[in-house]
Amino acid sequence: MSLIEALLLGLVQGLTEFLPVSSSGHLAILKNLLQIKETGIIFSVLLHTGTLAVLLAAFRQDVKKLLLEGCKTIYDFAGNFKIYFKNRHEQEAIRYKKLISNNYRKLFLLLLVSTLPTAVEGILLEDLVLQAESNLLAPAIGLFITGIFLLVIDFFPAGKKIPKDVGYGTAFFIGIFQGIAVFPGISRLGITLAVCLMCGFNRKFAIKYAFLTAIPAVLGAAFWELIQVPGSGISAGTFGIYLAAAVVAGITGYFCIRLMLRLIRKKKFSFFAGYCFLLGTAAAICNFVL
Repeated sequence: MSLIEALLLGLVQGLTEFLPVSSSGHLAILKNLLQIKETGIIFSVLLHTGTLAVLLAAFRQDVKKLLLEGCKTIYDFAGNFKIYFKNRHEQEAIRYKKLISNNYRKLFLLLLVSTLPTAVEGILLEDLVLQAESNLLAPAIGLFITGIFLLVIDFFPAGKKIPKDVGYGTAFFIGIFQGIAVFPGISRLGITLAVCLMCGFNRKFAIKYAFLTAIPAVLGAAFWELIQVPGSGISAGTFGIYLAAAVVAGITGYFCIRLMLRLIRKKKFSFFAGYCFLLGTAAAICNFVL
């Protein structure tokens, strides 16, 4: 893969990762049209790293609070075990510490529950996803699915749920749909946001949840891809090309995520749905014509 091809892929990744239009679908279409050879696992890991850095920067305050409250929750959980054994053996009546004492603790657990089915689906469907990326028809179908979800959510009334109102079953349900987004063309952000709004989430909370749940998903995907190979197996020059693409993806993604946050807080999703239908139609036509 040449430097120009790598930079182009990085640019497309950055432009589409934080829009509900599927970055994986765009990359699959671009690779097939330009006949770009297999980019390799390291390239994918670096692109994931670039977009992950953007997510962490954009939601640094929330991530900081989530990590802090998550650690406190684990600490209190371990403390309750000690209290249990002390009460049992010493006939004490010490009160247990309340684990879910604020919204960030609840959000931490909700994100954890959503991540579980996403991770399982990503591992089980890995081979099928690789096959889907090798043609134009699969991402075209995925884009149509994304477009339908984006159209549907515009008809749902505004919800009012915040973390304390959301059950763990709902979080698991959201994680299942997020896992489906491993297929090219199905937008992880789009489908997660759509399901959150369908489940009655407050719009602001739905947006935050859709972005925050991407952090463990992206981190997990990068880690899983990395352990698939014992070593990089690439030259310093090739690694430099991959790294340049990751930087382009990160810089572009940083500006796009700020724009996206402003757009989806107020606007409807019909525009993105129309774009998905248009691109999906073009990809399907190219699949049969080229």
